[in-house]
Amino acid sequence: MSPIGHSDSPTASCADGPILLTDADATRLRECLTGGGVAVIPTDTVYGLACDPLSEPAIRRLYELKGRPPAKPSAVMFFALEPALAALPGLGLRTQAALTALLPGPVTLLLPNPDGRFPLACDPAGDGTGVLGLRVPLLHESLSALALIGNPAMQSSANLSGGPDPRRLSDVPLKLREGADLVLDGGELSGTASTVIDLTEYELTGAWRMVREGPMAASAVKSLLE
Repeated sequence: MSPIGHSDSPTASCADGPILLTDADATRLRECLTGGGVAVIPTDTVYGLACDPLSEPAIRRLYELKGRPPAKPSAVMFFALEPALAALPGLGLRTQAALTALLPGPVTLLLPNPDGRFPLACDPAGDGTGVLGLRVPLLHESLSALALIGNPAMQSSANLSGGPDPRRLSDVPLKLREGADLVLDGGELSGTASTVIDLTEYELTGAWRMVREGPMAASAVKSLLE
């Protein structure tokens, strides 16, 4: 594959607002994921790198591109809630209700993963931690075409490991734009990485914990969960 955006090159856009993605963009992304490629994509928060969460070569390449420690887990992103719920049938009723309340949204949910789903993304160290990081972005009108993608993606911010989260495509390091197989330009995003919420004990006790502050405030999470 060669890098593709709305043009045939990975040139970064300087758009000051959102750029409408098309059904053709969604098709290219789906083909990139199923073909073992790595893509730069816009989300509801920041630009991300995405690949097939079941492909070891694709995951290894994504990690090498951004210099991410190979044992560090990544989130799994679905582009709509229904495929996410269908892929995680082992979740309890209370946890399912929490997902329905919080998703789609600018959050990453840490969930129990006793069935070991998506081990290459969630447990790359092979230590059996049993935690799944789940993302279902809130796709506003400009990104709504991505909801056509039924398959999941392993997702990590499109930055060099430890670098700032990219708000615009021009903020994505050139190394990543040139190294990706697909580059989708969604214009300017909110620029704040997702709120991370630990729900690993929620099914049993109703307890939850804010791991990282982000676009969704703790008060909003509390209101939705409690």
